Amino acid sequence: MRKITLTDKHQELLFQIPLFRDLPLNIKHSLLDWLDISLYSVDKKDIIATQGTLCKKLYVLLEGKLRVDIIDGLGNEVMIEYIVAARAFATPHLFSSDGVLPATFTAMEDSTLLTASKESMFKLISEEPKILHNFLCITGNCNVCTVSRLKTLSRKTVRERFVVYLLEHKKKNSSTVNIIHNQATLAEYLNVTRPALSKEINKMIKEGIIDMDGKTVQILNEAILERYV
Repeated sequence: MRKITLTDKHQELLFQIPLFRDLPLNIKHSLLDWLDISLYSVDKKDIIATQGTLCKKLYVLLEGKLRVDIIDGLGNEVMIEYIVAARAFATPHLFSSDGVLPATFTAMEDSTLLTASKESMFKLISEEPKILHNFLCITGNCNVCTVSRLKTLSRKTVRERFVVYLLEHKKKNSSTVNIIHNQATLAEYLNVTRPALSKEINKMIKEGIIDMDGKTVQILNEAILERYV
């Protein structure tokens, strides 16, 4: 990673993330004065932050894409998610009791990273209730995502994990699921092999439980799916 200069484009991207979105103009104008900011150009495959290290900064991915991995209790590397800009990440751990990062964040492509010191961020949210509100909302949403992820990985079989994924991503009153991953990255997300996932999907299609066209899954028998959860 190498330091670069903050531009107007970077500032526009910063105000797009939920933490700083829809702020009054007076707060926007003073935001950069409040925060102790550094900006970096990140090369593909660069590791931005490592699991187990202290979270001393607010991290904001302004451009690019990151992969998030953890090492579980058995020493296995598990892919948790992809982070696509513009988005803050690891936010709940900035002021957690141990302040330790739960995962390793690696650039999947050339990216732009903004950081702000923990101290300047604490001062900002202490002075601006709107940003404090946004921060608490983001923290709550991250906890919901973590629970959802663990719900998937806690299942033992390939079918159970895929079914939980489908039901978690299915919109209310709809039988269609638009999968955001290709089959290779979905297998990684479910922590299963790609051949095993492909085999299970084909079985479910033959059994008349689902139909699949590209990344679009049509649930044909939701009652059967719910038996697996």
